[in-house]
Amino acid sequence: MTPFELMTLPYSADALEPVISASTINVHHGKHLAAYVKNLNTLLPGSGLEEASLEEIVCKAEGGILNNAGQIMNHNLYFQQFGGKPVQQAPTGPLKAAITAAFGSFDAFKEAFQKAGATLFGSGWVWLSADKEGKLVITQETNAANPIQKGLKPLLTFDVWEHAYYLDYQNRRPEHLAALWQIVDWTVIEQRYLA
Repeated sequence: MTPFELMTLPYSADALEPVISASTINVHHGKHLAAYVKNLNTLLPGSGLEEASLEEIVCKAEGGILNNAGQIMNHNLYFQQFGGKPVQQAPTGPLKAAITAAFGSFDAFKEAFQKAGATLFGSGWVWLSADKEGKLVITQETNAANPIQKGLKPLLTFDVWEHAYYLDYQNRRPEHLAALWQIVDWTVIEQRYLA
């Protein structure tokens, strides 16, 4: 079994300030995500999933293995989608067309996405995903769930676990969600959509 490793961030810990502080990055990536990686590697021996990919584990596992694998997958997608300025601030091409078809406009999509994130009770994630035909949907996923478990392709996610924003925004989750648009790199989301 090759152990899973903590992903390397594609930017410095302070690159997303003031939207996400270096303090939050250091705790979120360096402690929370690192713990999920360590926990998964501890749980896998004897599970029958030792050689499975992260995606396979998320689709097949249950309990602690699923929770830790799901959190690794979710956080990897989350951290990879951001960039220090400047980033491409809006979608283009086929993804822009798909967003307009599904939601009416980019602004209407952002409003619906933020509302889904703000109204998710407890801890979890809000996702923009594509179905097999490329149609876009917004889903709320609790705890460590991921849209791939529903046969969807995850494209964009906002983490609404409190550890993602509490140091910077305390209980102001909607304010945090609104600020995240400044650091989303839409070139990454477009690559995921077209892959």
